[in-house]
Amino acid sequence: MAVEEEGLRVFQSVKIKIGEAKNIPPYPGPNKMRDCYCTVNLDQEEVFRTKIVEKSLCPFYGEDFYCEIPRSFRHLSFYIFDRDVFRRDSSIGKVAVKKEDLQKYHGKDTWFPLQPVSADSEVQGKVHLELRLSEVITDSGVINHKLATRVLECQGLPIVNGQCDPYAAVSLLGPSRSEAKKTKVKRKNNNPQFDEVFYFEVTRPLSHTKRHFDVEEEDVDKLAIRVDLWNASNLKFGDEFLGGVRVPLRVLGQAGVHDAWYFLLPRENGGKTVKVEELGSLRLNIVYTEDHVFPSEHYTPLRDLLLHSANVEPVSSSTAHTLGEVCREKQEAAIPLVRLFLHYGKIVPFISAIAHAEVNRTQDPNTIFRGNSLTSKCIDETMKLAGMHYLQVTLKPIIDEICSEHKPCEIDPVKLKESENLDTNRENLRQYVDRIFNVITTSGVRCPTVMCDIFFSLRESAATRFQVDQDVRYTAVSSFIFLRFFAPAILSPNLFQLRPHHPDPATSRTLTLISKTIQTLGSLAKSKSANFKESYMAAFYDYFNEQKYADAVKNFLDLISTSGKWDQKSIETPIMLKEGSVKLTIKRVDGKGSKHSSKGRFMIKRAQGRNRFGMKNFKKRWFRLTNHEFTYHKTKGEGALCSIPIENILAVERLEEESFKMKNMFQVIQPERALYIQANNCVEARDWIDILTKVSQCNRKRLSTYHPSAYLNGHWLCCKLSADTAPGCTPCTGGLPANIQLDVDGDRETERIYSLFSTYMTKLIKMQEACGSKSVYDGPEQEEYSSFVIDDPQETYKTLKLIVSAVQTLEQQHTKYKRDKFKKTKIGSQEHPIGDKSFQCYIRQQSESSTYSI
Repeated sequence: MAVEEEGLRVFQSVKIKIGEAKNIPPYPGPNKMRDCYCTVNLDQEEVFRTKIVEKSLCPFYGEDFYCEIPRSFRHLSFYIFDRDVFRRDSSIGKVAVKKEDLQKYHGKDTWFPLQPVSADSEVQGKVHLELRLSEVITDSGVINHKLATRVLECQGLPIVNGQCDPYAAVSLLGPSRSEAKKTKVKRKNNNPQFDEVFYFEVTRPLSHTKRHFDVEEEDVDKLAIRVDLWNASNLKFGDEFLGGVRVPLRVLGQAGVHDAWYFLLPRENGGKTVKVEELGSLRLNIVYTEDHVFPSEHYTPLRDLLLHSANVEPVSSSTAHTLGEVCREKQEAAIPLVRLFLHYGKIVPFISAIAHAEVNRTQDPNTIFRGNSLTSKCIDETMKLAGMHYLQVTLKPIIDEICSEHKPCEIDPVKLKESENLDTNRENLRQYVDRIFNVITTSGVRCPTVMCDIFFSLRESAATRFQVDQDVRYTAVSSFIFLRFFAPAILSPNLFQLRPHHPDPATSRTLTLISKTIQTLGSLAKSKSANFKESYMAAFYDYFNEQKYADAVKNFLDLISTSGKWDQKSIETPIMLKEGSVKLTIKRVDGKGSKHSSKGRFMIKRAQGRNRFGMKNFKKRWFRLTNHEFTYHKTKGEGALCSIPIENILAVERLEEESFKMKNMFQVIQPERALYIQANNCVEARDWIDILTKVSQCNRKRLSTYHPSAYLNGHWLCCKLSADTAPGCTPCTGGLPANIQLDVDGDRETERIYSLFSTYMTKLIKMQEACGSKSVYDGPEQEEYSSFVIDDPQETYKTLKLIVSAVQTLEQQHTKYKRDKFKKTKIGSQEHPIGDKSFQCYIRQQSESSTYSI
């Protein structure tokens, strides 16, 4: 989700590898071990949770998490929790990285010390304050100075135990000061509007005859306003601290007025003192990306150069190939290139061109496409994007079964447990391999068209280059579909969205053995037993040393590498696209009031038998989405309470928070009713909205407008119209592709490619030097230039010159944007609240003196 910023869109994403924790403090009991898991949080909102690692003080997770960040945030936080014997989760420690510090750790494995977790330190949100100092003349003619403190509003306060009932406590701090005042409590609202003013005497005369104050001028700087936010609690433990801010009165300056937003901060000296080293540490690899995307016309020169790459002769002198040459890792270049070419429908000619060039450089057919080349990485990425749902329908059912059955499959005699039987384990493993092999080799009709077209190109290039080798037309394709697609998905199903977490060690071992066997079956190697270093694997493979397996592989490869034979495949078997537990309520026509309008809209009625629509209407349900229907169930595994055909979904839109004072809500609109659903967090809400919108995008009766808020108390909250049959007041979200497999923003991908070229500008210049060097034309290559593939120095030089020009033009746009934004940035505004480290910056920005004199 992009944030609009003066004609520019800002995208945020984060990719995290949660490695391991070490030196977790032991459990205070006879059993010292702990059952730990780790969560990922945007501020305090949990968006991901790892599996539980049992009985360990150094738990290894090895889990990856990627998400598009749909909102602003201040900290990216990680919490280690312990699940005790009573299934109560207690926090052990946390790592909190400020947004502005994320680049320090970009792409690096880093050990972070765990910090203590306490209620006083768990704060988020911001508060808007206005301070005004004025002179007040009393009845006796004496002048007093009073401070008016106005608490206007707060945003983003944390939800405590499912709700937030905030109030503010305001105090004037200083010598002999203990005055405190409170606002009213705002129930069920984490974005409260207070707008209350409190008055404090700042100076008092000692007598009516002397004009001296009991607070001397040099002591005024010691005065400060303290605003603490609290959550009103009905529990005996008292109210929960939500955060606070301390504002020294010197911010008033000579004008005597101060209006600013502040980040809420932890309570000073709050919580117990805990030694950091006692809590252990957590290894993380964080890649945070923030893309600033300009209007499309800014990218036209660079985008045209990229999309023309397939037509450039030789392809090694093209813009896209050049990106692969200068990037440190080929995958860096492959990810945005593939997404860009897929978006514009030019991925097949591009991959065909670079694959053909690579085949012609290959000397041995046995090593074809075995390296980490740009071609290999681009095909890998294409299969991940275009083939994700192909994997879902082919492998997910059997992978789920293997993970749930926990059948012993260890065939290494050294690793065999005493209670296990080697023959039984071999038979369990053989059955699993047979079943997975069969589902793969009978799935050819479901292989996505774009993959078939690419495989056809690979097959033709390989067969033409190595005409003597009759099997090369198969191995060129199997090296991708088996070795780089099915085998890795079996080995690590969590990385291919087949499982939510990395499997447990025993299941992971089973999947490793299956993956190795499937990889060998698909390789069509002439001496298959020699492929195994382990004798037990070579012996196990004898089960499959029959011609029927080789024939099945060849038939499958023939089918998926026949271009144009199959149109877009219609998959008859329902594909499970997403499932999870969320809260919902249903608004339906009850026959007593509104009816479905002739314009194809739905009417929302209050829940029957209730005057108000409250939390009791929301029930936790298990949702499942396939390419056929959207269903919800009382619990996972039970029969569906309701089934909604995909063609009946008229719109899927967010529901404004004001409707029910609940965050992360959206609505699934049908002809005669709507489901109001609350997701567990902002990332999950965005995911549900995206996938539901995509699968229903081509429905013929989709709405063009909708109501972003609910119909309550006799009117729509959004447009205030009283007729519940009123047409929607807001245009529906549009522009998403009908194909659920891919949602690409071409401008964003071009921006990412620009960023890569900008990062590796020195290597672009180096490549220009290589093209201009006489050694490239005449003599042996100089060692410093040998890393570049340059088939035609003159054409490559021309391309490099165009790339540098396009990159420099975009660089100027970015520089101008940053300069203009810096000029407009005002510390203390809603967009840039004052924090613990920015107060002095704010003071320096003031044109007035930093000290106040009464």
